[in-house]
Amino acid sequence: MDIHSSGGYNNPDVILVGAGIMSATLGVMLKELDPNLVIHVIERLDTVAAESSDAWNNAGTGHSAFCELNYTPLKEDGHIDCSKAIRIAGQFVQSREFWAYLIEKNYIRDSEDFIRSVPHISFVRGEENVAYLKKRFEALSAYQLFHGMRFTEDKSVLMEMIPLMMEGRDPGEKVAATRMNAGTDVNFGALTRKLFRYLFDFPSVKLHLAHEVNDLHQDASGLWHVKMRNLTTDKKRTIKAPFVFIGAGGGSLPLLEKSGIPESRGYGGFPVSGQWLICNNPSVIERHHAKVYGKAAVGSPPMSVPHLDTRVIDGKRSLLFGPYAGFSTKFLKNGSLWDLPASIKLSNIKPMVMAGIHNLPLTKYLIEQVSQSEEDRMAALKEFYPKASSKDWDLEVAGQRVQVIKKDEDKGGILEFGTEVVSSADGSIAALLGASPGASTAVAIMVDLLHRCFGDRIKTPEWKSKLQQMIPSYGVSLTDNDELVTRSRKRTAEALKLENEVGTAIS
Repeated sequence: MDIHSSGGYNNPDVILVGAGIMSATLGVMLKELDPNLVIHVIERLDTVAAESSDAWNNAGTGHSAFCELNYTPLKEDGHIDCSKAIRIAGQFVQSREFWAYLIEKNYIRDSEDFIRSVPHISFVRGEENVAYLKKRFEALSAYQLFHGMRFTEDKSVLMEMIPLMMEGRDPGEKVAATRMNAGTDVNFGALTRKLFRYLFDFPSVKLHLAHEVNDLHQDASGLWHVKMRNLTTDKKRTIKAPFVFIGAGGGSLPLLEKSGIPESRGYGGFPVSGQWLICNNPSVIERHHAKVYGKAAVGSPPMSVPHLDTRVIDGKRSLLFGPYAGFSTKFLKNGSLWDLPASIKLSNIKPMVMAGIHNLPLTKYLIEQVSQSEEDRMAALKEFYPKASSKDWDLEVAGQRVQVIKKDEDKGGILEFGTEVVSSADGSIAALLGASPGASTAVAIMVDLLHRCFGDRIKTPEWKSKLQQMIPSYGVSLTDNDELVTRSRKRTAEALKLENEVGTAIS
């Protein structure tokens, strides 16, 4: 589609709703592909990256499938399904390539502000789980994307790797871990702010802070009329553009419904809030340097996977444990309690009811989480860190996530735990729904959006060449190209000042 508007600066070519990592990534990509584009960004808060992209509102794991065990399920026939892990690992490679390109071009600076090397570790307890982890390690080791992964059951080695987690543990308990030194911690809030700072240096990019989109519709000529209200002055205005991206986190679903596109019918959302225990004892924080993911309890949803995470936020090292889930009818941390009721329509009520029926364990899990006491939360932490003391930890509210509910021919409705792009048939509007691994795979998600919405232009030699400059692995299967994986890891590690050393074997 042609996205050049004839309306000038006040009626842009592109409207980005939501000033988070997704809009920032798409905005920078489009500006690189077509420098003449006029772009407007609309954000309901008075600052950018303040919802899901904020560092304290997400795990910042830099999801690369190195340690997330729910990405590698054990199937009934006994084999490990690596497909999701391979896909996500490849997508994170693309994210690193794009960020490295921006650093090399000097579009953004100081990569250590948003990405640091932090080992990714999977940790399990019990004979059955140890056997699973070893099997997972063997399956993933066949792929270059996971080159450098190490497996160990040796408790002396584990004591060196994760001393907090090993001290005070029953010496007879069977435990094991895998480790990837190529893991990272990512501050997506800092990255988002850098991307927007670069964008806003262009006179053709305008930011509308403290503006809320109330409605949008498409006219007969194909232009989208986006109605917004200044939350400070209460002044209303409408801007028009041939292309709209809705990247408003939990706020995307209500706006997608208001668009009226047929593709939006049948989608619903299930909000889940989160909480962290944050360590306040510097001596404890200094003794743990890793992102350690465990295994969710049998019957628990993927969001319940416990992890003890080293974070580096604004140059300061922190230690978090969680997540502890909760329930709120808000779709955003700064949203309204009416968000969930207002999202229920005739077109999605059946999928939402059926998804609820099929996910009763999730309901039970959330009820248990909401009713947890401080002692319950500390008991969960002590399974990871046996000597944990409650005086060293503070409970903090994290971000709000809205899981996707969609129609399903067999079940009536299903609950999705990933991200999904919904776009119109003419490619003039797209919305991003869902949550994890979200931010970590923003680059791949936006490339997919470009294919959906700008199919004709992305086939041109100019756009194809520019995409390959930005993302060298664009259009190539990393599963089958060991040399490219190795080259990409080395180049991006140098550009982003990350460790590329894969470590010595441990056993």
